[in-house]
Order: sequence, then structure tokens, then C-alpha cells
Amino acid sequence: MTTAQGAQQGRAQFGVAGMGVMGQSLALNVADHGFRVAVWDRHPERFDEMRQKGAPDSLKGYAALEEFVAALERPRRIMLMVTAGAAVDSMMERLEPLLQPGDIVLDCGNSWFQDTRKREAEWKQKGLLFLGVGVSGGEEGARYGPSIMPGGPAEAYAQVRPVLEAIAAKSEAGVCVTHVGPDGAGHFVKMVHNGIEYADMQLLAETYDLLRHGLGLSADQLADLFSQWNQGIAESFLLETTIKVLRKKDAETGKPLVDLVLDKAGQKGTGKWTVQVSLDLGVPVPSIAGALDARNLSSMKDERVAASRVLHGPKGESLSADEKANLAAWVHDALYAARVVTYAQGMRLIQAASNEYKWNVSLAEMARIWRAGCIIRAKLLTPLREAFEKKPDLPNLMLADSLAPVLEKMAPSWRRTMAVATRLGIPVPVFSASLAYFDSYRSPELPQNLTQAQRDAFGAHTYQRRDRPEAGFVHSDWS
Repeated sequence: MTTAQGAQQGRAQFGVAGMGVMGQSLALNVADHGFRVAVWDRHPERFDEMRQKGAPDSLKGYAALEEFVAALERPRRIMLMVTAGAAVDSMMERLEPLLQPGDIVLDCGNSWFQDTRKREAEWKQKGLLFLGVGVSGGEEGARYGPSIMPGGPAEAYAQVRPVLEAIAAKSEAGVCVTHVGPDGAGHFVKMVHNGIEYADMQLLAETYDLLRHGLGLSADQLADLFSQWNQGIAESFLLETTIKVLRKKDAETGKPLVDLVLDKAGQKGTGKWTVQVSLDLGVPVPSIAGALDARNLSSMKDERVAASRVLHGPKGESLSADEKANLAAWVHDALYAARVVTYAQGMRLIQAASNEYKWNVSLAEMARIWRAGCIIRAKLLTPLREAFEKKPDLPNLMLADSLAPVLEKMAPSWRRTMAVATRLGIPVPVFSASLAYFDSYRSPELPQNLTQAQRDAFGAHTYQRRDRPEAGFVHSDWS
């Protein structure tokens, strides 16, 4: 054994910096899988919390960052679990003088992908390796198996792969981690994942609203209905979570706790980023944008209460016997169809970014690693993965051989659902945005011929003639 090998013996094989809830959970997950783990936090009392959670002796805490880094075998593998933004840059500045060429830092927060691209390029010049890693699954996922989306240098991923594969969730399709692509690819995919999550949650909220107001179903009745749905094609983690939420009773009043929750939704920014990037890349994501708008509108609680006294909805409207008998089935189909459309938008956005930044992201692999561990895991991801395995360059998920006939079959129920919602004055922004996307995408002609004529009439922006498109752009005197 060489002197260097002897010095390596006994050192920690993996480091985690930042012992918040997610950091603790991931560190314990790594330790559970037989790795020696060093952890650091500016609040050393958090190490005691980890002991109380059953941290093994192979996990050791360090109050000094220098001691933490020195305790790691080389090449060092350090997972950052700090707040995205300035905190990441601050930690990197502190770590850089303590590291040596070949050492690896993994940023596992929800960082802006362009920041990740910049950080990776800067560290590459210094001989250091940087990975931007998306992690989904919340506290429980981090503790027992998240979906992991690492982006950055392939050689860096190869060094951390054994650890990430050990701690990631497992599904029938394999371990839920893969090398997404270079530089910011991992954080971009995680961002879009979160955008899809926004839309999926809003679709479930709209489903809840339609059935409680349209059919008068109670929280318990909705939970029973959703439990039936969760046994079929609509099965998903978010639907399962919704059932748990609906069944929870308030300890003080005995009422369903969900009925006592104020209707003001928060957000952490990844949904907004998804919409912003979609505008930059020219890829429409109306379902995700609709979900973001719904959260923003919900935050205007006082204004909405005041407006309700001035702006009145439909009165005297009631469902027919046929609508009462079939609305739940219609909404089920509308939910599934709108989910397909939402995933189609997200996948199209990833595809566009992959082409723009030359990431070569496999959409089939993204669907595979989302099948377990992550928040948007759902049965739908299986036909989605199969569709992109069959046609990796499929321009839109809605065109898949396995899904196009399903959308066609469910479209009538979807339209009936929208008709009921409109007549009753129940807002369904993501259901309706998804249907409009579906109808626009399937239309060989759209009314933007008028839009182009208007632009040319007031601003001489030119247009193409449909009878002579090869002639290029022309201008007419519309006066």
C-alpha cells in the first residue's frame, strides 16, 4: 500500500454541505447505503438532530469547513444543499481554495440553469468539476429514494454515479437517475419537471372544484372517487397525495382540514422560470402558464372577495340528469387528456432546449427516471417513455401512436366538462388552456392570417402569401 492509499483509508467517501431538511435526508440516505459520509453546517446543533434520526457512526459532522473538506477522500465528492442563488456562489468561493484538481461539487438545489452553465464553465478552467443536479421527491424522497437529474461533465458523473444510483428511487424500468447531459441540462430538466408539477396540481384543484361545486361532493366522497381513479390510468403520486389531503380531519373542529386551508397558493420560482424560458425558446406551454397565473390570482384574496360583491356569476344554472350521471366520468377523461397535453408541452420545451444548447437529452430517459421518486411520477410516464423510445425525435407527445387515439376518444368528454364549467362559472384555466393547445395543434389553419395582415397594415411588418410562400415576405398597401 502506498502512503497516499494509506492516507485515504478511513476518510469519508462522500460529503454533504448544508444540513437543512433535504440535506439531512440525503446525507442519511447515502450513509444507509454503506458509504462513509462527512457533513458540514454552520449550525453544528443540526448534527445532534441527525443522531436523533438514527445517523450511523459512518456519518460524521464537522463545524469547520476546512476540517470537513480534509476529511474527504480524493477526488472529493461534495454535495451542496444550500439555497439556490447567492448562497451557492458563496459556498463555491469558500470551497475553491480548499479543493484540488479533479474534485467534484454537486449543486443539488433548484438553481437557475444559466447560473449552472456559468459555474460549470468557470470551474472547468480551474481544473475543478461541477455538476448541476436536480433532485425531486421532497423530504421523504430524499431520505428513501428521490429521482435525480444530474447535468455536467460526463467524467464527473462517472465519479459520483455509484452513490447516486445507490440512493435514487427504483422502478420497474430501473434506477431513477441518469446523466441528463452537459452543463445546465440537469437543472433545466428539473425546472421543467416543476413546471409540469404546477400544471398537474392545478388540474387536480380544478377537478376538485368542478366536482364539489358541480355535484356537491364532500371531501370524503371526493377521496373515495379519487381512490377509484388511482387504480387505473389516472394513477399518480399527486392524486394519491390529494386523497390523503381530502381524508385528513382537523383535530379542533373535526371538519376536513382542506376546507380550513386559506385559498392563497405560494410558489418558489421554478414554474415562473419555465414560462420565461418557453418565451425565450418560442415554445408554447399554456398549461404551465395557466397554472402559474392561477396561483398568482389566488394570492389576490382580498381583491377577489371584494370583486365577488360586484361581479356576479351565473345564477339559476343546474345540471341535467345526464350531466349529473356522467360528469365524474367526463372529468376523469378530461384530467387524463389534459395531463397528456401538459407533459407534451414540457417535453417539447426540453427538446427545444436540448437542441439549442446541444445537450442531447433523451426524453425517453427523462420519462424513465421520473417513474418513481419524483413528485410527478404517474402511470402516464410508461406510455410516454415508450413513445419516445419508439420515436426519439417525435415532435409532440400528442402524436404518439399510443396516445393520439386516446386523446381523440377522450376529447368529447373534455369538451363536455368545459361546457359545464363555463355554464356554472367555475374557473378551469389549465383544463381550458390544455384544450385550446390541443385544438390549435391539430388545426391545419389558424386565424393568424388576420394577425399578420394587421401587423402589416399598421406597422409594415410584411407577410407571406399562402398561394406563393416561396416568394418570401411582401408588404401591401392596406388603405
